[in-house]
Amino acid sequence: MAKIAVYPGSFDPITMGHVDIINRMSPMFEQVIVLIAQSSQKQSLFSAEERKQLIEQSLSHLKNIKVDIFEGLTVDYMKRVNAQVIVRGLRAVVDFEYEMTMANMNKKLAPSIETMLVFASPEYYYISSRGVKEVAINGGALKGLVPDTVIEALAKKIKK
Repeated sequence: MAKIAVYPGSFDPITMGHVDIINRMSPMFEQVIVLIAQSSQKQSLFSAEERKQLIEQSLSHLKNIKVDIFEGLTVDYMKRVNAQVIVRGLRAVVDFEYEMTMANMNKKLAPSIETMLVFASPEYYYISSRGVKEVAINGGALKGLVPDTVIEALAKKIKK
């Protein structure tokens, strides 16, 4: 049985969809590492450290979760921490082609690492970090889209 799973993403910010997937994956593994992808090519609203704090606050009820920041290939990080499974969430059919391509690329780079595609729960499948930021910028209600700590952080960030 796989002991360590890695759930990579930008998490800018973490949404209830992310939290749902992590809640569902947590009992299946000894440890789930939420891996914040840090990319110099991607403009983020929150810094990697801010995202790490928001994720840790949002997942404090889970004891087998670790949050880390990494720039580079996910499979390289996984080899370093001896992880066996990449967890990726699927919201809709449009996500499938991208995720399948990434899973096959990762399999080519690291044949011993498996990718587990997890469907978003129906009540969260429409939520994306990009959509959440758009709602926040335009003053829409964020309750149920992101954890409460993220609502507060978005309010502070967008007022600046």
